[in-house]
Amino acid sequence: MGKNFTMVAKTLFGFEEILAIELHNLGALDIKKGVRSVSFEGDNGMMYKANLACRTAIKILKPIYSFDIKNEDELYKNIYEIDWNEFLNIDKTFAIDATIHSDFFNHSKYIALKTKDAIVDKFRDDFGKRPNVDTENPDLRINIHIHQSTCTVSLDSSGNSLHMRGYRTDTNIAPINEVLAAGLLLLSGWQGQCNFIDPMCGSGTILIEAAMIACNIPANIHRKEFACELWQDYDNSLFKRMKENLLKNTREFHFEIQGYDIDFSSIKKSKININNAMVDEYIDL
Repeated sequence: MGKNFTMVAKTLFGFEEILAIELHNLGALDIKKGVRSVSFEGDNGMMYKANLACRTAIKILKPIYSFDIKNEDELYKNIYEIDWNEFLNIDKTFAIDATIHSDFFNHSKYIALKTKDAIVDKFRDDFGKRPNVDTENPDLRINIHIHQSTCTVSLDSSGNSLHMRGYRTDTNIAPINEVLAAGLLLLSGWQGQCNFIDPMCGSGTILIEAAMIACNIPANIHRKEFACELWQDYDNSLFKRMKENLLKNTREFHFEIQGYDIDFSSIKKSKININNAMVDEYIDL
C-alpha cells in the first residue's frame, strides 16, 4: 500500500481525545494530540480510511513541506522552490486555504494570494503555461498553516468539510453540525448498548449519527467524493478495498432509536434524511 507518512486530522476543540481513539481503532500509528488537531502516521490506505470512517474529523491533511518564514518574500521564495509538478498537472485547477496564528502575518487571504502567485510563476517559468484557480471545485486543494514563523504546506485530502456526510438534504434553521453531533454522542459513551430517544430531533442529525455509531457504519460512506480522488497518485482499487473492509465491520443493533418533535415539518425532514442515510430500519419517528 506504500510508505507511511504523517497526516493531520483537524477537529473541533474538545474532540481531540475521541478523534485519537478513532484513529487508533482504524490502525493509525504515532498518534499525537494537538489543539483542534491530531497528527498520525499511515499510508494511502490509512488516509482513505480516515476520510471514510472518522466521525469527529473535519479534514485530513497531508503535510508536504515545512519551513520558517518571517515575511511575504520568504513565503514566496519557499513556495516557489517546491516541485509542484509532482502534485499538480498544468491543465488542472487548484485552490488555497490559509490559516494564520502569527505575530509576523495578519491577513490569511493575502498569504493565500502570495502562495498562488508563487505556484503560477513557478509553472510559467518552467513550462510557459500556468494552471488555473478554481475555488469551488479544484483538482487540488492546498492548505497553508502559519504558526508564528513556521509555515506548513499540506494537501487537503478531504475537500469539503467532513461534516458534510452526504445524507442531509433537508434541514431546519441552524441544524447541528454532524461532527458536533457525533462527538457529543461519543463523549456520552453511546455505542448502541441501549435504547435511544431524542425528544427534539429537528431534522434528525443526532438520530442518524446515533444509528451509524450503533451499527458501526462508516461516517462518510454516503459522501460522493473526497479531494484525494483527484490526486495524481490516487489508487481507486485501494480506495474501494478500504471501503469494503470498513463495511465488513458493521454490526447488528437490537435496541430502539426514537425521535420526537413538536413540529411536523421537522419530522418530515428527518424522515427524508434518515432514508438518505439508509438507517430507517433502526429509527422510529
